[in-house]
Amino acid sequence: MPNFCAAPNCTRKSTQSDLAFFRFPRDPERCRLWVENCRRADLEAKTSDQLNKHYRLCAKHFDPAMVCKTSPYRTVLKDTAIPTIFDLTSHLKNPHSRHRKRIKELTEEDIRRIKERRLASSIEQLHSKKDIEATEGQDAAEEEIKLSPEEKEFRDYLRSLFEIVFMLGKQNIPLKTNVPEGLERDPSNFQALLEYRINAGDKALRRRFEATAVNVEYLSTAQQSQLLDVCEGTVREEILMEVRESRFFSLVTGDLVEFAGERHLPLFLRFVDQSNTLREEFLDFLPFEGDEASLVERLETQVTDGWGLRMEDCRGQAHVATGTFATKMKAVAVGLMGKYPMAMHTPCSTCALNIHLANSLPFPSVQVVMATLRKIGIFFKQSPFLQAELEKAISVYHQGNYEKATELKEACSSNWTVQHNVFELTVDLLESLLLCMDCIRDNENVKFPDAMTGDAYSIAETLADFEFIVTLVILKNALSFTRAFGKNLQGEALDVFFAANSLTAVLHSLNEVFDNIEVYHEFWFEEAVNLAATMEIPVKVPRLFLRKHRLPDTDEIPPETYFKEYVTVPVIRGIIDEVDDIFSQSNLKALKCLSLVPAIMGQMKFNTSEENHADVYRKDLPNPDTLPAELHCWKIKWKHRSKEVRLPSTIHETLQLSDVKFFPNVNCFLKVLTTLPVLMLEDSGSSETSRKRLQTYLSDTPIKHRCKSLAVLHINSHVKHDLDVMVDKYCRLYPEDEPEPEPESEISTVVM
Repeated sequence: MPNFCAAPNCTRKSTQSDLAFFRFPRDPERCRLWVENCRRADLEAKTSDQLNKHYRLCAKHFDPAMVCKTSPYRTVLKDTAIPTIFDLTSHLKNPHSRHRKRIKELTEEDIRRIKERRLASSIEQLHSKKDIEATEGQDAAEEEIKLSPEEKEFRDYLRSLFEIVFMLGKQNIPLKTNVPEGLERDPSNFQALLEYRINAGDKALRRRFEATAVNVEYLSTAQQSQLLDVCEGTVREEILMEVRESRFFSLVTGDLVEFAGERHLPLFLRFVDQSNTLREEFLDFLPFEGDEASLVERLETQVTDGWGLRMEDCRGQAHVATGTFATKMKAVAVGLMGKYPMAMHTPCSTCALNIHLANSLPFPSVQVVMATLRKIGIFFKQSPFLQAELEKAISVYHQGNYEKATELKEACSSNWTVQHNVFELTVDLLESLLLCMDCIRDNENVKFPDAMTGDAYSIAETLADFEFIVTLVILKNALSFTRAFGKNLQGEALDVFFAANSLTAVLHSLNEVFDNIEVYHEFWFEEAVNLAATMEIPVKVPRLFLRKHRLPDTDEIPPETYFKEYVTVPVIRGIIDEVDDIFSQSNLKALKCLSLVPAIMGQMKFNTSEENHADVYRKDLPNPDTLPAELHCWKIKWKHRSKEVRLPSTIHETLQLSDVKFFPNVNCFLKVLTTLPVLMLEDSGSSETSRKRLQTYLSDTPIKHRCKSLAVLHINSHVKHDLDVMVDKYCRLYPEDEPEPEPESEISTVVM
C-alpha cells in the first residue's frame, strides 16, 4: 500500500517516487511540532500514536542536513529533525480547487508562539548537533584506539598498495611485464613501483618489506587479483549508486572485445543523474559465449544480481554489433523485450542508422562490404602518409574537376567510414581508393612497411571484385531512402521529433521500391556495370556460387538475375524488416513525446498532443491522474511567456530549469525519455569520454597486455574513489594477512 505525503500542496506517494517517507514521531512533543509546522488543522485532534501509524512526510520537507543515508538502500532522520520546508501558497493560484489537506489560518498569537517554539527547537538542534559531532569524534577516536598497532600498520600498507594499483589502472600500465621464457626477468611494473615508493620514503611499505625475509615469496598473483577486484568493484559501485538514485536506465552494449583469447561484450548504462545530466557510463565486460538464450540470462543476472538493479526499470536497449554477431545480438534484444517489454530495442545514437541497418543484414556479400569499410577506416589511421597517398590518387582521377576533388578530400580527411553517407562517399572514392592501394602495394619509394603493403594488397583485391562493387552500389541506393531520416535521429530534439513523424513516408518509399524491384534493380545494376567498366573489372557471377550450383546440362545464370535474387531483393526486404522492428509503435510514441520540449511546442504553435502518446510511460509517472491538467499548465506556461524568455530546445536544457520540479509528471517523463539510446548525448562531458576511452584503450593496448579489471579502472578514471573504502572492503573480504604462497613462476619477489 503506498504512503502519501501529509504535507499540504504535496502530492507525492512512495510508489511513484524515489524519496524516503518518514513516520510522524511517537514522542508527543516532537509530533506536535511536526503537526504545527504542517499547518494541518485536521491533524491536531489526532494522537501521536495515530499519526505515527497512518501519516508520513516525504524527505523534501526536511533540511538536507537532517536526512542521513546509512546505506544505499536506507535513509533515516536525525533524532532532532523537524520539518521546515512547506509549500503553503500554491493553492492560492487556484482558489476554486478542492483541497483534501486544508491549511490552517494562523492568528498573531499562533505566529508568536510558533516563533518561540522554533527558536527553542533551533537551539536544541544546535546543541544536539554539537553533541552528535562530539560523539562521532569520540567514536572515531575509540575506533582508532581499538585498532592494534599491527592492524593500523597493515591498513596503511594496504592503502599504499591500492594507491599504486589505481595509478597503474589510470595510466593504463599493466601490472606484469611480458618477458619471453629463458630471458632474464626484470621486476614487474607493480613490483618496480613498490620498490620506488619504498625508496621515496613510504614508511608503511618499507616496514612491511623489512619484516619479510630475503627471497621469500611476497604479494602473489592471487593477491594482486584481489587488489584489482576490490578497486574495480569500488569504482563500479560509485556509478551504480547514482543509477539506483535515478531509478530508470537503458542498457547499451559495444562491439566485441578480446581478453586472453576470449570474447567479451562491453556493457554501458545510460541514466540521468541527480544534477539532471544525461550520462552513459561503462560498467563491465560480459563473457560472450553460449547461445542467445544463455546470453540473455547472463545479461539479466549481471544487471540484477551483479549490480543490484531492477530490469523492470530498464527503458531501452541498444547493441552496437558488427559482422555475424549482429544477428545474435538482435536475438538477445528480442529475448530481453519478451521478458521486459519496456526495455525498447532502439538504434544507438553513436552509430549512424544506415551503418546499423547494413550491419544487421546477415548476407555474406553485405558483410564483406562492411568488414572492408571497417578495415579501410583502420588502415588510414595508421599514418598521415597514407592519407596523403589517397589525396594524391583523388587528384589524379579528378584532374578536370577541382571542386569535386576538393570535396572528396575534405570528406575523407574525417572519419568518413562511419558517417551517414559512407556508401555514397565510397562509390565516389572507389577508383581513387583502388589506385591508392595499388600505389601503396607497389611501394616504389619504400615509404611503407611490409605490414601496410600487405593490408593494401588485401583491400585492393576486395575492391577489384565485381560482387563488392554491385553490393556497394545496391546498398548506396537502397539506403538513400533512410539517410536523411537517420541523420535527423542523431540531430537536435526538433530533428528527432520530425524524424519520428516522417517514418511512415520512409517505409512507403521502401515498399514502393520493393513492389517495383525489377525497374530499380535494372538502374542499380547498370550503375555498377558502368563503374566496373571504368575500373576494368569483369562483370561476372561470384566464383563460389558457380562452384556450388553449376550443373553440366544447364545454362549459367546471368549476372543481373543473380544479383537481383541474391542481393537486391534480400537487402530491400531486410532493411524494411529492420526499420519496422526498431521503430515499433511504442518507440514512435515515445519519440513523439519530445513535443514536451518547449522549443518543439513553439515550433508546432503549441498544437501538440502529448497525452495521446503518454500511455507508453504512464505507469512511471508520479501522478498519472493529474497528467492532463499538468500538460495544459505546461503549455500555458510557455505559450504566455514574456518575449525575452527563450524556449529551451533540448531535454537537457528543459531539465535544468529551476521550476520544472513543479511539473512532476513532465519532469519524470523527460528523464525517462532521454535515457533512450537512440537520442544523442546532449551534454557529452564524461559520458562520451567513457566510450572514447574504451576505444583508446583497445587501440593502445595489445591483446596480450589487456586486463579486464585494469581496463575498467582506466575507462572510469574520472569516477571518484576512496582508498579507505577499498581498504575496509579488502579487510572484510580477505581477513587473512598471509595467504598460502603460489608457485614461483606466478609470483612477484622482492629484491632487497
